[in-house]
Amino acid sequence: MQEVVKGKWALVTGASSGIGAEMARELAARGMNLVLVARRRETLASLGSELKKQHGVEIQVESSDLARIGEPERLSQDLHARGIMVSVLVNNAGFGAYGTFDSIDPATEQMMLDLDVKALVSLTRLFVGPMRSAGFGRILLTASTGAYQPTPLYACYSAAKAFVLSYGHAIRRELAGTGVSVTVLSPGVTRTEFHRVAGHESNAFKRATMMEAVPVARAAIRALLRGKAEIVTGFVNKALVFSVRLVPRTAQAAMAARLMS
Repeated sequence: MQEVVKGKWALVTGASSGIGAEMARELAARGMNLVLVARRRETLASLGSELKKQHGVEIQVESSDLARIGEPERLSQDLHARGIMVSVLVNNAGFGAYGTFDSIDPATEQMMLDLDVKALVSLTRLFVGPMRSAGFGRILLTASTGAYQPTPLYACYSAAKAFVLSYGHAIRRELAGTGVSVTVLSPGVTRTEFHRVAGHESNAFKRATMMEAVPVARAAIRALLRGKAEIVTGFVNKALVFSVRLVPRTAQAAMAARLMS
């Protein structure tokens, strides 16, 4: 697969740090040119310089707030105008908000939904057509282990990720036979900026299960390029995801509430 993707373009959203930055490193190591997308231009430029120097790949840096209306469309149009055909789309941008459902700032919650759901859907729709026409494409959607059960104190975030999980499996089926595959990544607690942004830095569960971003990204890109449907990273996370399937949702919510408090 490395020879197949070498020299092709990958677009990575949320690429300025954490899992997104590490997935960009994994793709560059496979010889892929990169469109790096996030809000922080200086951080993206630094990462781009690093990857160009190490791997000799082409880099395009796009400072963009994908939660803004029209930004996915602008990005698609700009890349088309430059003749960049995206063969791998990593839909990784997103953030969470922690707290009781009616105490979270409404504007923050709306921005979260706009980014985690609306922008992800828009980007997928915009870039899948050329992939289908070319007979090859790989799309990764970042969900979360929170997608598998209702999660008090992350109610809206986990519901948004449940949408991503369901959407990914559904469109994967629709794309069967086209050469385009969809992979849903569901990481658990990972050492990134997510927790600070969400307003929930640490608790016993997080400290006990936290993974580093590098192995999460490595597993994700391996699964993506192999065309796997779904990847849950880490043994503990796999066990938790499997176990919640065996209990009713009321019990799932009660367990999640204890872990997130």
